[in-house]
Amino acid sequence: MRIWSALDGLLQAQRGHLFPWVPVFFGLGIAVYFILPQEPGFSLFGVVLALIALLGAVARRGDLLGLWAMALVLSGLGFCYMGGRANLVAAPVLEFRYYGAVEGQVVAVDRSASDAMRITLRHVRLDNVAPDRTPERVRLSLFDGAAPPPGAWVMTTAHLSPPQGPAEPGGFDFRRHAWFLKLGAVGYSRVPVLQTAAPGWLPVATLRVRVSRWFRERMPERTAGVAAALVTGDRAHVPRHVIEALRASNLAHLLAISGLHMGLFAGVVFASLRRGLALWPTVTLRYPVKKISACIALCSSFGYLLLSGANVATERAFLMVAMVLIAVVLDRRALSIRAVALAACLVLLRRPETLLSAGFQMSFSATLALVAVFQAVQPWFRPGAAGALGSIGRWLGALVLSSLVAGLATAPFGAANFNTVSHYGLAANLLAVPVMGAVVVPGAVLAICLAPIGASALGLWIMSLGLDWILTVAETVAGWPGAQGYVVAPESWILPVLVLGGLVMLLWQGRLRAMGLMPICIALAFWPGSDRPEVLISSDGGILGILTPDGRALSRPSGKSFVAGIWLENDGDGVDQTTAFNRWQGIANSRVQEMTAAGHHFVHAIGKTGAAQLSAPCQSGTVIVLTVDDGHPEGDCLLLSPRILRRTGSIAFNSDGGMIQSRDETRLRLWSGPG
Repeated sequence: MRIWSALDGLLQAQRGHLFPWVPVFFGLGIAVYFILPQEPGFSLFGVVLALIALLGAVARRGDLLGLWAMALVLSGLGFCYMGGRANLVAAPVLEFRYYGAVEGQVVAVDRSASDAMRITLRHVRLDNVAPDRTPERVRLSLFDGAAPPPGAWVMTTAHLSPPQGPAEPGGFDFRRHAWFLKLGAVGYSRVPVLQTAAPGWLPVATLRVRVSRWFRERMPERTAGVAAALVTGDRAHVPRHVIEALRASNLAHLLAISGLHMGLFAGVVFASLRRGLALWPTVTLRYPVKKISACIALCSSFGYLLLSGANVATERAFLMVAMVLIAVVLDRRALSIRAVALAACLVLLRRPETLLSAGFQMSFSATLALVAVFQAVQPWFRPGAAGALGSIGRWLGALVLSSLVAGLATAPFGAANFNTVSHYGLAANLLAVPVMGAVVVPGAVLAICLAPIGASALGLWIMSLGLDWILTVAETVAGWPGAQGYVVAPESWILPVLVLGGLVMLLWQGRLRAMGLMPICIALAFWPGSDRPEVLISSDGGILGILTPDGRALSRPSGKSFVAGIWLENDGDGVDQTTAFNRWQGIANSRVQEMTAAGHHFVHAIGKTGAAQLSAPCQSGTVIVLTVDDGHPEGDCLLLSPRILRRTGSIAFNSDGGMIQSRDETRLRLWSGPG
């Protein structure tokens, strides 16, 4: 009873600070839905809803039992809500490989990982495919000709296939990502895309294209694509070398329209209007100028949200800005952890699947850390607290602290999702972020305001000066020795434990928040030693990777570069595919590679020529991986052909020889797709 009373006392001391835990437990229920090994049936949802109803009565109590009951209720609601969302977005998925005519309306234009222009189609029509089996949306990479604008009705001849599963068991599942986008097929076209009808009415998408083109036509080539990305979210025209330099210098977040951009935009509009109206005595004395400026800034921010494409980070940023501006109108406190929690609730209610996305994780981790830290150190930044340095000292101190806090908060998620760490990111951000706020954003706002009278050149010139400096900083820092490091992918338990420690430190009130350091230290200590599969086989048999003392050896020097790149990134290995191929220690020729690992002898036969060179019969303990379905050597070996791998997905072998497949017929989910 004493322990129970002590725990009850601890929770009672948190009264008034418990709301930020609402999205935490709601998100926990969402995570449980995704963790389940197979799709839950409707009976399970019924049981969970019944338990929620029973626990709801207990949750009304204000003691320890009631608070834990409320936590379970929130988790149950998150679980059921995610299950309902997954079923509501269900749409047809292509069940076979298709080659033929593809028709539809363009709804989005972007650039693929291979730097090819890419279009997304809706209202899709495929030859000899019934409407009820035709995907609702299709994404095509284009290798011939320019991409048509959004709204255009087009036709082309393309290769299509179902969305692919993870490159390795336990890796990022693109099929799951595509399921919630209603993306039923992906592919490519090597012939020109023909417009078959006048563009349909897509006002926001059309406006984004026109604004992007307007900036690109009026600015220098070096900065035009970045300017279009900052204003409209259109990154299709940002050169690949610029993106790589921004990533290596930890400045890639400047391309993503998130809290920084939305906050700066709203701040520039609000401050400019407030000071401008203050120069008009008649208005200042009769009307609440501050509140009028906040309302106009809120409307402008909503317009920026639509213009930017309204991704997760932008939605979160708009919600935070909206809460700040509404608080100004209502004469309430603007920034608080409760506001961050409310924004998280709204984002999870709108698109709960984004809980697993890097954008959600990095966006909210940075915002929560910044609000919590600045609330704690607020006395240091009061007027007069900086001593002789005054406002300049406060500004510089806030800049350094915000860059440090945001970098530390997002670093684990960036490392876990992208397997890279920028060693000089703090220096790059200190040099670039102030220019973004003081030069680039005001220049963009000025250019847009002066555009109706044809005087936007001044704003564009100012914007270009700032962007040129930022790109110079990115390229310089990226060129420093050891600018970018590589991190092994963490085991599945590490990131949740690290998040638990961070939440305790940021949300718990009192000295016990220091207990959050323990799980953080445990996660960081075990992360570098995360186990990696001894052997990896791609889902089409196109490439084989075996872990050696020098790193992962790949069975081919080129081809299947996307999968090979993911394997090497997850290993924390920064070499290219050719270097990894040179590590191959077994028998190798142009068509057949052999190596022994994980208690098996692996043979990779490429093409029909490689399959024809296989000796027969094959021995027990041998694993033969084929890239074609022709050629079936007799014997006791394990044969993995493309037909078999379509059912199993990518395959991994552990050091003890155990085989893990990414697609198990007994562990299927809604998005698992056909075998």
